[in-house]
Amino acid sequence: MNDYTWPSVYFAYFFFAICFFVAVFFFVRSWKDGYWGKAGEDVKYHVFEEEAGGKKLEEEMYGPR
Repeated sequence: MNDYTWPSVYFAYFFFAICFFVAVFFFVRSWKDGYWGKAGEDVKYHVFEEEAGGKKLEEEMYGPR
């Protein structure tokens, strides 16, 4: 009689380890790129500050600040 439990357990732990290391990799990468600092959301405002028909898109969508 064969026990097929161990291969599935090893696969599950291997999969969890892969997911963990991928998450840590992208966390470190985003930390180095500056997305976790004080100016992390400045990129968002560059998109909204483009002019569209004489009004700023941010003001059209959210109203004046």
